Amino acid sequence: MSKRLIGAVAAIGLLAVAGCGNGGDTNGSGSGDSGGGKSEVEVFSWWTGGGEAKGLEAMVKDFGKKQPDIAFKNAAVAGGSGTNAKAILESRLQSNDPPDSFQGHAGAELQDYIKAGRLEDLNSFYDEQGLRDTFPEQLVEQITFEGKIYSVPVNIHRSNVLWYNPAVLTEAGITAPATTVEEFITQLKTIKEKTGKIPISLGAQWTADHLLESVLLGDLGTDGYNALWAKGGDWASADVTKALDHFKQIVEMANTEAASTDWQAAAKNVVDGKAAYVIMGDWADGYFRELGKKPDVDYRWAASPGTDGTYMWLSDSFTLPKGAPHKDAAIEWLKECASKEGQDLFNPAKGSIPARKDADVSLYKDYLAWALEEWKSNDLAGSFWHGVTANNKWHTDIDTAVGLFLQSKDVGKFQTSLVDAAKNGGQV
Repeated sequence: MSKRLIGAVAAIGLLAVAGCGNGGDTNGSGSGDSGGGKSEVEVFSWWTGGGEAKGLEAMVKDFGKKQPDIAFKNAAVAGGSGTNAKAILESRLQSNDPPDSFQGHAGAELQDYIKAGRLEDLNSFYDEQGLRDTFPEQLVEQITFEGKIYSVPVNIHRSNVLWYNPAVLTEAGITAPATTVEEFITQLKTIKEKTGKIPISLGAQWTADHLLESVLLGDLGTDGYNALWAKGGDWASADVTKALDHFKQIVEMANTEAASTDWQAAAKNVVDGKAAYVIMGDWADGYFRELGKKPDVDYRWAASPGTDGTYMWLSDSFTLPKGAPHKDAAIEWLKECASKEGQDLFNPAKGSIPARKDADVSLYKDYLAWALEEWKSNDLAGSFWHGVTANNKWHTDIDTAVGLFLQSKDVGKFQTSLVDAAKNGGQV
């Protein structure tokens, strides 16, 4: 199956989340005038702290230099992945009081908003700004839904990263991280037997969902994994059964306190020398640095087992809602999000890489330098947990199936639940 066909069917836009506050000037003119001859643009996000807030601040400063007559209204609201902002945004959209632009994860999570007619398509914007050439072709394919694009990616995160403690591997007599899922399972057993330390660290249930997508990709390969999210994808296949059995074996080697531990504590086990491995997105690198840990000393990284050469991606993006009160100003904000200057200011602070192909490589160090090179050459697969390939209902149904599996460890029932989830919520 071609990547273009897969992208057009399976991946669509961006996560409809973020925001707080009132709608500002809601005269509906679309001109951007807010009184006194000065325009404003109200932008929703959940970037309220740490590197993401610093990155947004840098991008807003650059926007101010380019557009001195547009006042930036920061409508950010705290809450990881837009948890709190989602309800506020939904209320505003239903009340016909949209912000001028809002942040969300690029991908199928936007499906409900697209079908409800709440977003402007950005095809003409992409053409005018030359973004079909600026962004990788596969990325454009995977954010296209029924021939239209609804989001502007400002960054790229990677989901399928294997973080490891080199000292723990050495203690177990392991010279390099595993490159296949089967080899990984063997290593986990060796680590447990020889060191008594946690072979692989897990946290709250969503970290198991996150692990699942890497195991599926590792066993099925890029085309096989991508095909699962397209219409007719075969979740009942023997290959999926094998991957789910491997997932079971890996989960059984994880720390027992996982259910009550979030991702930070699970990742910290690795850099503190309590665990050998964790499979987590590349935001872990920023967290490790906040802890004062040193790359290549306290931790190292590789593609998750079996996925070398494939970049399982997710992206923070911005949209243009229909009825945006300051449409012209919102378009200028989208230009900033898409620009080389904006992305190179934002991403080193955020701990992510630009979606653009022409980044200033000198700005990206250590892990980010590696990720940038991988992004340029790897095939792409979308993260289901982080909104690229699964719509909201499908996402929820998979999470429910994972939760039941973690209790029963019954692979057969798990696979049946995943088959049902695909039929009932996804593969549209």
